Amino acid sequence: MSATIIDGKLVAEKIKDEVREDVLNWISRGNRAPKLQVLLVGSDPASQTYVHAKTRDCGDVGIVSDTLILPDTVSQEEVCSVIHDFNEDPTIDGILVQLPLPDHITQLAIIESIDHRKDVDGFHPMNIGRLAIDQPAFKPCTPSGIMEIFKFYSIPVKGKHAVVVGASNIVGSPMAVMLSRENTTGKATTTICHKYTRDLTTHTINADILIVAVGVPSLIKSEMVKEGVVIIDVGINRLGDESLPKGYKLVGDTDFKEIVKKASYITPVPGGVGPMTRAMLMKNTLLAAKKSLYPTK
Repeated sequence: MSATIIDGKLVAEKIKDEVREDVLNWISRGNRAPKLQVLLVGSDPASQTYVHAKTRDCGDVGIVSDTLILPDTVSQEEVCSVIHDFNEDPTIDGILVQLPLPDHITQLAIIESIDHRKDVDGFHPMNIGRLAIDQPAFKPCTPSGIMEIFKFYSIPVKGKHAVVVGASNIVGSPMAVMLSRENTTGKATTTICHKYTRDLTTHTINADILIVAVGVPSLIKSEMVKEGVVIIDVGINRLGDESLPKGYKLVGDTDFKEIVKKASYITPVPGGVGPMTRAMLMKNTLLAAKKSLYPTK
């Protein structure tokens, strides 16, 4: 079997083209351009790279973006105060706080301080709760991007056995909810695994669709999956490699070179899920500007 290598960049460009056209139509009707406000705490190189890519995508689709960088010594109260100002600013449609945060800052407290109507990451408890009961909400960008991949490649999900390895609030848990509940691209029978799961292979070997998001290089081996499985690898891990210009290479949570021989579809790392996450952020920011999910009274 020769797997179809899923081109996340291709799908992301399609989404971005749709957003770009919609933004132009929105502005042509007399509305201002949507605005995304980014908050970066500290100077983590990976976070800086992610923020740069997100703001570049904003420029590509006509969304205005602004980034405020605070030192990693800032207090939690100061961060919340800044976010309060963003919440009250009518020119800001979406707020994105780049994660992770310094250890002395409680991540949930920061997420909860964001107005859920501007929570374009889809992490606020209000949005997660509405997602769980199948109500309109901002959906976390990575899981919603994966659902778009299924739609683009006409990968059937309904009635399939989907296994999610990783139970984070950012990817794994909302992914499992969306797989089981989404009316148009979901309705799978879903199993969610985590670090306490005994004998992981007994679950992964039966998966029609396997989504892995744990941050462990090559955790999933070829013998752990069946022929024809659909593999979505969310992991992005840096492995040192002095032979490369950057001194490292990016690998996923699956053994790509071996599993590609058995899978029907598989995402590469990089170039698979990553571009989709950013594309869905653009889509959420436009939705926030339109106030279509949470209309103003």
